Amino acid sequence: MGAETRTPRSKWIEAGLQALANGGPDAVRIEALAKSLGVTKGGFYGFFADRNTLLEEMLDTWERESVDDLLARVEREGGDPEGKMAKAGALASDERLLAIDLAVRDWARRDRVVADRLRRVDNRRMDYLRSLFRGLYTDEGEVEARCMLAFSLLIGNHFLAADHGTRTREEVYALAVKLLRT
Repeated sequence: MGAETRTPRSKWIEAGLQALANGGPDAVRIEALAKSLGVTKGGFYGFFADRNTLLEEMLDTWERESVDDLLARVEREGGDPEGKMAKAGALASDERLLAIDLAVRDWARRDRVVADRLRRVDNRRMDYLRSLFRGLYTDEGEVEARCMLAFSLLIGNHFLAADHGTRTREEVYALAVKLLRT
């Protein structure tokens, strides 16, 4: 049984995404991935022409999981706009997806192609948020501002190092979300 049979393409992509989340794009190295999977790197070349092909497929997987699959799940479970926003926020905050998302954001600061992909993904996310906020507010300026605040809160919360007095970060985050809905 060869490495291709034991180690499917999806395992290489997942190992690459985990390496990206843990150490950025420089950590996505074929030899290191093979070692983490317990196989030889020869199996890699049965699926991918080179490292760049893997990186592209990793970004495809990230986009599919964090936009297509996530939004499909929110829509499938249904509910009112506020419920959908809460569900989307909870799913986007999943530890694995969030770690990959933050790594892609950092990578995009240094790579124009990744930056273009991130812009497309963020625009799709914002379009969805707009559709939900339009179910609650009629003023387009307010819809856009609330979308920006909600999205900034979700992403920025992970970069903020400030203390919040006697309140926990989770309490302040919940209050911020509540303010966005009033």
